[in-house]
Amino acid sequence: MRRTIFDLDVLRTFSTGMELGNFAKAAEKLGRSTSAVSAQLKKLEEQAGTPIFRKAGRGLALTDAGETMLGYARRLLELNDEAAAAVHSAELEGWVRLGLQEDFGENLLPEVLGRFARAHPKVRIEARVVRNAELLERVTSGKLDLALAWSDGTLAAHCERIGEVPMRWIGPAEGLPGWHAASGEPVPLASLEAPCLMRTAATRALDEADISWRLAFVSPSLGGLWAAAAAGLGLTIRTPIGLPAKVRPLAPEAVGLPDLPKLGLVLHRAEAELQPAGARLGALLLESVHDALRGTSG
Repeated sequence: MRRTIFDLDVLRTFSTGMELGNFAKAAEKLGRSTSAVSAQLKKLEEQAGTPIFRKAGRGLALTDAGETMLGYARRLLELNDEAAAAVHSAELEGWVRLGLQEDFGENLLPEVLGRFARAHPKVRIEARVVRNAELLERVTSGKLDLALAWSDGTLAAHCERIGEVPMRWIGPAEGLPGWHAASGEPVPLASLEAPCLMRTAATRALDEADISWRLAFVSPSLGGLWAAAAAGLGLTIRTPIGLPAKVRPLAPEAVGLPDLPKLGLVLHRAEAELQPAGARLGALLLESVHDALRGTSG
């Protein structure tokens, strides 16, 4: 049986087109003609030996095989880029100070640090997982080189807006959410200590919907918040990123809650141009964040 060897260049075109939602945009980004991109996609289907795309209205959607192919394409490209970075920057040294919002600490941080450490073992990393206000203070004062933080819409110097993430009402994974509009009772909220962008967004949405609320539980940490929501002490407000198994997002219309807005996500840098180690970690962090953001729209 002949062994199939996928073309990484073709896989990159495929992955880029799906990420941008348009292969014409992918052609522009990759510096290729649309006919060249079409030829690459045809080659991918030939190598796969099965249809990757199906008709969906005027556009294209992925078949089941296409969905599987996309997952493997991203993994193969990630490994390829990691190998290239390791070879080209084998002697990269230095010290990088990274800060992240609590939502990303458990899921994103180990993956990012693991990939970076394998490629650049001589670089020392100091990582802090803290609240938004402390992240901004530390990167502004030069105590952090990079900080991944939620945004209230204000863009500081040397920051890059990554995207927007939908906020969700969060309740226990099992059983009733603990409140329903028909109850006539104020919404019990479980929240982090002020200042909290999500708490402010939730109370504003409730006030605008003329729904009364009360603070039922206040925690200094995200772990306490998850415990309170799982126990049914109150509803909390977070994004779909980093949710533990003991809680779940609630459909607002199902319980009589208002829709919540999206929240901006920003990467702050202490300086416009970081040292090579910091620049490389920032690029890797952005790549991992974009992966985490896939599937959170809505």
